[in-house]
Amino acid sequence: MNLISIEDINAPELDVFARTSDTALAGCFAPDPGIFLAETAYVSIRALEAGYEPLSMLVETGRLEAEAGPVFESIEKIWGKEKLDSIPVYTADREVTINLTGHSLVRGLWMTFRRKPEIPVEEFCKDKKRITVLFDVVNPTNVGAIIRSAAALGMDGALLTHASVDPLTRRTARVSMGTVFQLPWAKASQAQSEGTNLINTLQSYGFKTVAMALTEDSTSVDNDEIRANERLAVVLGTEGTGLPKDIIKACDYRVMIPMYHGVDSLNVAAASAISFWELMKKDF
Repeated sequence: MNLISIEDINAPELDVFARTSDTALAGCFAPDPGIFLAETAYVSIRALEAGYEPLSMLVETGRLEAEAGPVFESIEKIWGKEKLDSIPVYTADREVTINLTGHSLVRGLWMTFRRKPEIPVEEFCKDKKRITVLFDVVNPTNVGAIIRSAAALGMDGALLTHASVDPLTRRTARVSMGTVFQLPWAKASQAQSEGTNLINTLQSYGFKTVAMALTEDSTSVDNDEIRANERLAVVLGTEGTGLPKDIIKACDYRVMIPMYHGVDSLNVAAASAISFWELMKKDF
């Protein structure tokens, strides 16, 4: 195993783990797929199981056995011993990693992986019956929570507009508990995301589009007529401002979640879970 001890937080080998942004990592091999950083052993194992190629690791010295051990086993099982022996595994004391990453609550293991080629929207939509569309959702915590709910509640995939946060950002992947590697997802191009283009495209593929929005003609989310559609795309807007008016108007349905005690809305991640649960029900 290629263990490399690090004592200096300024060591250039550690730039990729803490001094390089997610965006820079994603574009570092352009036009080929770039890399991404996964935090914690659990998330790293989910990435390995999904077929992402491991490139390097940083682990706290005191967690080599407890945290890194299962990851080493997964690498050897999936990629072989030769791959395991070739990956640089940087080790450092906890004080070094905290000063380097600033994440004292992240259990001490970080891994870099090679990205896979992006999936075109048309290919992504094939054979899918229930998808969620994240329209300019830029909060990585919300995106991670939405994808986790979509995976847990039986949705077939998540489609994101160009402006939405990348699901492989380290915080999004961590919040999702690795489900960004289990649930199929795709990002639309900038041109595909402009105006109502993406809604129109989904409708041309046979999807009925459902805008989560509070409007005069909104119906309750527990709607049997909507559930009965063979293909549904649940469209969610960014926290605070919600969906643009032209997107709401272009959708086939507008649905809301009934509220009580004067509450006018839920966090978009919480709202997504309720809508997925209701729209996936089969007892209509």
